[in-house]
Amino acid sequence: MSGTTELTIDQEMLSKDKQLTSRNTTDQKDAERKARMDYAEAQLRKLSASRGLNWDEMTDEERIDFVDDLIHEDRACKR
Repeated sequence: MSGTTELTIDQEMLSKDKQLTSRNTTDQKDAERKARMDYAEAQLRKLSASRGLNWDEMTDEERIDFVDDLIHEDRACKR
């Protein structure tokens, strides 16, 4: 094999390795993001239940209001 051919093969292998690494990193980040979202949703379910509300039965608007109330706990809640 000539030096040029070896270099081209090495570059192709390096490129494929980079693609795999990038894909693995993206997959890992997606999995971590999903785990954080699942954890956050579980915490919101617990908080809503502790206030006599059912997260799963709430509309999107009710959920938004609930989270807004959590963020601004220093004011009176709408519920």
